[in-house]
Amino acid sequence: MAVHDLVKECDAVTLGENLSRRFRVVHGYEAGESEQRSWRNSLPALADVLVDVGLGNVEMLIEYPVPLSSYRVDVLLCGIHPVTGEPSYVAIELKQWTKARPVPDAEDLVLVDGMGNVARLHPVAQVRRYCDHIADFTKSLHGCEHRISGAAYLHNATDQGVDQLFAFAPDAHGQLFTGSSREKFQKFLAERLAPAAGVQAADALRPERVAPSKKLMDVAAEGIADRSQFNLLNEQRVAYALVMRAVKKARDADFKEVVVVTGGPGSGKSVIALELLGELYRNDLSALHATGSKAFTTTLQQATAPNDPRVKKLFRYFYEFSRVEKNGFDVLLCDEAHRIRDPYIPPKYRGRHRRQVEELLDAARVPVFLLDEHQVVRPGEMGAVGAIDKAARAMNLPVRHVHLGGQFRCGGSRAYEEWVLRLLSLSPGGPLPWQGDDHFSVQLADTPQEFEAVLRSHHEAGGQARMTAGFCWPWSRPVRDSDNVVGLVDDVSLPEWGWARPWNVQSDRSVGGYPSKNLWATDPAGFSQVGCIYTAQGFEYDWNGVILGPDLVWRDGAWVADRQATKDTVVAGASEQEFAYLIRNTYKVLLTRGMRGTVLFSTDRATREMLRTLVKGP
Repeated sequence: MAVHDLVKECDAVTLGENLSRRFRVVHGYEAGESEQRSWRNSLPALADVLVDVGLGNVEMLIEYPVPLSSYRVDVLLCGIHPVTGEPSYVAIELKQWTKARPVPDAEDLVLVDGMGNVARLHPVAQVRRYCDHIADFTKSLHGCEHRISGAAYLHNATDQGVDQLFAFAPDAHGQLFTGSSREKFQKFLAERLAPAAGVQAADALRPERVAPSKKLMDVAAEGIADRSQFNLLNEQRVAYALVMRAVKKARDADFKEVVVVTGGPGSGKSVIALELLGELYRNDLSALHATGSKAFTTTLQQATAPNDPRVKKLFRYFYEFSRVEKNGFDVLLCDEAHRIRDPYIPPKYRGRHRRQVEELLDAARVPVFLLDEHQVVRPGEMGAVGAIDKAARAMNLPVRHVHLGGQFRCGGSRAYEEWVLRLLSLSPGGPLPWQGDDHFSVQLADTPQEFEAVLRSHHEAGGQARMTAGFCWPWSRPVRDSDNVVGLVDDVSLPEWGWARPWNVQSDRSVGGYPSKNLWATDPAGFSQVGCIYTAQGFEYDWNGVILGPDLVWRDGAWVADRQATKDTVVAGASEQEFAYLIRNTYKVLLTRGMRGTVLFSTDRATREMLRTLVKGP
């Protein structure tokens, strides 16, 4: 809507009601009360600034979705540049804060008075990232990144009340203004927007046309493509060749094909995905990598572009493709596709909202799914070959399959992979004794102290070792001791043995010398914490320790899954049959993270006795 239209709605006291109705139509769900309150309090303040400087005809896109993300800009102003006559856009973040200060030693984080001790992103850093992201993924702005600017407007604050926030360096994509610097804010807006109608500039962004910019792909070619170092073998090369063949056909004709690559842990699925990214960028083809795991995606970003935040944007999440142009990319690489979600859609919204697998199939000319069906560990994860095939057939899309028979994790030991599947009754035949393998070690510990000591010896000898466990203990937030030092709580507690250790950090930031949850599997400091399924899945390390908790115990010749023993409330909500399957899949994932060996410990005596009949030796 134009600014003067919003002013009329403000006068009629219908703003919140009208925006809520439009929000519901666009997004398919109700806006929260806090969001509606923000509209009522902040939008009139912004409109008043714009009208006073003669910009009443500028178009306002309220809650504008940031491409390929779940975030929204409070307001995107659309108009004409007063000097060049080009389309001009200004992203605005509106805050009702009165006082705020930076977090010590973290200039991009702030603490806000009246909102507790919870750190929030500096509003300039927030709007800057939105601008960068919109410029990188909005086709109409490719090569014209100068057309978008950003500002944070703290209309209830004074410069004095947030004076320390001004130390955060401003730039074209992010500047800070308060109620007391209103005139400076008006000057900033007038330098970027003319007093002309902005409808045409707004229409240029509709419908969203999303793809990585050529500039971003060039950077990626240097950061990813030139790092190509994997030698694809056998079925890996087949999968790679099928994708490149499909891309060529899609470019030569109006053609679309789906490729599904399946394989067990360590069979090379992510290696194929990274090799394809490199080749596609070298050939100036648009592609994105997507997963359902934040920890896994963060690690890939760190590995491929540790010093270039722009390249990190090419690694996305499955839920970010609900509003992209159909076939907008050449290739979408859906890694860890067993984590595709199948959330419940209320009947009244089913005409407007699609299942996640359908969104991913629509997003690219060649959607590629790489998965292991035995790694589904949460209710609602539907990443199975049959489900993907069914969705593709419903859309009249041909599907090609490749199964990766090779094994690169677990020391390349097919015997160990089969032993785990048989142990957990995921393959028929029941548990069988471990016969040994020259390339892989399996050891059973009788106490948690022995369990940790074996892993620590490998860790101190230079091997990468990690302790993991089933989600059977509470997960507390960090606490401060009497000296005000932040630390983790020893939640994984086994009082019978006098042993306790903390879970890995919950947050995206390190705590008290412990790495963030996303880096627990790769940072050497991660050894002393116990990892859960959500931080271990997708990773590998030399030596793998697994604590079988009371959620899975051996009774009368069969596994019994106890939902009362789990602290994972999401999994506990599954049906009895699904719960048992998900728990066994969880331990299958945990047991197959090691490259050189696994150390097992069960908290249950009967289960340890059964395991001792299968695993001999110390």
